[in-house]
Amino acid sequence: MTTLYETDFVGWAERQVHLLRAEEFESVDWAHLIEEIEGLGISQQNELRNRLKVLIMHLLKYQFQPERRSRSWQVTIVDQRIEIADLLEMNPSLRPRFAIFVASVYPVAVKRAANETGLPRSTFPPESPYSVDQLMDDEFFAL
Repeated sequence: MTTLYETDFVGWAERQVHLLRAEEFESVDWAHLIEEIEGLGISQQNELRNRLKVLIMHLLKYQFQPERRSRSWQVTIVDQRIEIADLLEMNPSLRPRFAIFVASVYPVAVKRAANETGLPRSTFPPESPYSVDQLMDDEFFAL
């Protein structure tokens, strides 16, 4: 049996909102609603992780390949910082986990930086050389 959730997500979401506002709690699709709310939190965490990967990768490229520095890399660094700051402002509960996210995405950022620069992975430090403050400092570009 196919449900509205499976065939028309927007219609399903609008229906859930209507049921909640009408306080018709017995008719709410609680299982899917809980799943979707959990997914929203995970989505915000993934957004932060992805933006950190891009930021760190570009800082690594900027630091370890100075002869190739470009305005484009600087723009990407600035843009990622703006987006990360906005994300943290809208989701302050992510702030305490910021350093954990940095540590977890750093190996991927190194892999991407190595791929893009052609430098061996061993060129880059085994752990992030950037503090949380440096990552979010508008004036910081390289060590």
